Amino acid sequence: MNAMDLERAKVHEADACLVLANKYCPDPDAEDAANIMRVISMKNYCEESRIIIQLMQYHNKAYLLNIPSWDWKQGDDVICLAELKLGFIAQSCLAPGFSTMMANLFAMRSGEPSDDMQAWQNDYIQGTGCEMYTETLSPTFTGMTFSQASELCFVKLKLLLLAVEVRPDDGGDTKISINPRGSKIPANTVGFFIAQSAEEVKRAWYYCKACHEDVKNENQIKKCKCKNFIGGMMVHSVLKSQQIGQHITTDGKPVQPNGVAATKSGLQPPPTAVAKTGSPVKKSVSMKEESAPEIVPENPRAPIRQDPMRNGHPVIVQPASDFDFEKTEMKYDSTGMFHWTPARSIDDCILDRNQAAMTVLNGHVVVCLFAHSDSPLIGLRNLVMPLRASNFHFHELKHVVIVGAVDYIKREWKTLQNLPKISVLNGSPLSRADLRAVNVNLCDMCVILSAKVPSNDDPTLADKEAILASLNIKAMTFGDIITNIESMGDSKDALNNMGDTTVKRPGPIYGTNVPMITELVNDSNVQFLDQDDDDDPDTELYLTQPFACGTAFAVSVLDSLMSTTYFNQNALTLIRSLITGGATPELEIILAEGAGLRGGYSTPDTLSHRDRCRVGQISLSDGPLATFGEGRKYQDLFVASLRNYGMLCIGLYRLRDAALTTVDATSKRYVITNPPFDFGLLPTDQVYVLLPFERKQSRFSFSETEV
Repeated sequence: MNAMDLERAKVHEADACLVLANKYCPDPDAEDAANIMRVISMKNYCEESRIIIQLMQYHNKAYLLNIPSWDWKQGDDVICLAELKLGFIAQSCLAPGFSTMMANLFAMRSGEPSDDMQAWQNDYIQGTGCEMYTETLSPTFTGMTFSQASELCFVKLKLLLLAVEVRPDDGGDTKISINPRGSKIPANTVGFFIAQSAEEVKRAWYYCKACHEDVKNENQIKKCKCKNFIGGMMVHSVLKSQQIGQHITTDGKPVQPNGVAATKSGLQPPPTAVAKTGSPVKKSVSMKEESAPEIVPENPRAPIRQDPMRNGHPVIVQPASDFDFEKTEMKYDSTGMFHWTPARSIDDCILDRNQAAMTVLNGHVVVCLFAHSDSPLIGLRNLVMPLRASNFHFHELKHVVIVGAVDYIKREWKTLQNLPKISVLNGSPLSRADLRAVNVNLCDMCVILSAKVPSNDDPTLADKEAILASLNIKAMTFGDIITNIESMGDSKDALNNMGDTTVKRPGPIYGTNVPMITELVNDSNVQFLDQDDDDDPDTELYLTQPFACGTAFAVSVLDSLMSTTYFNQNALTLIRSLITGGATPELEIILAEGAGLRGGYSTPDTLSHRDRCRVGQISLSDGPLATFGEGRKYQDLFVASLRNYGMLCIGLYRLRDAALTTVDATSKRYVITNPPFDFGLLPTDQVYVLLPFERKQSRFSFSETEV
């Protein structure tokens, strides 16, 4: 705050200034306000300074936008702990363990296996060595589709290509497009990779069709003499890249509609498919959205008439015969990124214990929330919004049931009132009767959170409620509460899982098998969550069994995101896009207004924003991928998933005790990030995938059904 101190610290010469928050402070809003003032002071001293700040609360991000010299295009960035923490937990509701995988990706570790460890620990630790890198793709990739490029990278270069940077046709800001479909890769495209080192990722820039096509060992792919690094790309390289693309996709079979078709010039095909009027639109992960329009017909050429007699203004009205209520009803927010519903009163969403017990809850998300009526707001919107992303069909949305003190939830409700499928049970997460009423044994995920301020007396006690709630659920046993789960199929609110798992499983008999994720304030308290682990109290969080299994999450893992952002700002943008379900700078400006999500009419432009991938988890025990569980290799699964279904495999969720096949075997699973290409698969494995959006839901297939 003192200009003399900033002078002594030579802030004007610094590459960046990092502002860290005290995550254990009693008043998060006051902590954020103080840190924002520090940013204002530094920007006032030197407005060109690059500043990366940690904020506790999501709603305080809006104040940074008011600083005139704050410019994310120049490298300024904000890491909002509440947004990312709850976003990570939300994605774990869709794909258990995903929070652990993502947290390990941006923590810089070596990931060296050891002979002293069990086999499952070595598999897990090898994955923790993976990090996110960016690298420009070589001219060989120009003209390929993303699927072809990703397959080439995995099979030939042993790299996992997750996303590419796309520059819109209008020359606007670049967007990060995760596992995009259809569009060809232009020259000098930047790719986002998961790999063990930056040296490995260089292969994507060095790879040359002419020199490296017959190279079997990926380590021999080095800079070759024929590549014209300075002059951009050579035409013959582009033509060859299209031949590679043709070969990868077809293997001698007819080209599919999304396959590569050679262009005459071979130069820079458009980065995104520009759709004609009335056809489905395919665009990148996030696009700019202006204000929500009035009713816009899907086909602009339909006859229209003007009615000049409404408040003295001409109003465009569609003929009644052409009026389609489905098209004009507001089902999404004004950006088209999230499902939206007109604001509801919290009283309409409160259930008592009897009502909850009578409601057939299944495949839902239970949020156990500890809070006093005056506890600091944790921003439950950040937990629910990723679960309401518009790239889910409405029937796929998991019902969210919040169990906690209604006095506290009322203070959060303003941010939740426009999100569909939320219920509140005014009760205690420690009450077994309340937990049974919300069918905790049939939920897809039970999230345990605390909004209470930790006392400074004893850090061990900071997580006492969360630990007690976790142990309480694990100690419960469940009888045959719902005898006929198949009757759920008739309910219009039936909640479906990913892909083919539409038939609901019977719930576990023991609470130890209830899928759960517990948020901890203090890392060392992780030792109390699992009674059967032998973790030393001094073990680092990422090495503990609950974290490796994805059943524990601590906000401290987000600290390493500061250094990741400093070295690679795009990595934070990619993580935020993946974790928040598609929050964009435009959406943040809308939320900064304080009026919450705005509804918007569905137009071809906003509907196109649904066409983005999402995180999913696919079982190898049944369904279209079941054949790969019978001793096949990971590379076979990767290639087949990408070619047949457009799904990008990024890791495995494996049973810790794979040899035990009895009903009473531990259901604990652990995360394996980006396994080696020759890694053997098991029928019990579950696969983390980035699923493309399906316009029409197909029950037994992951493939897109054309409209």
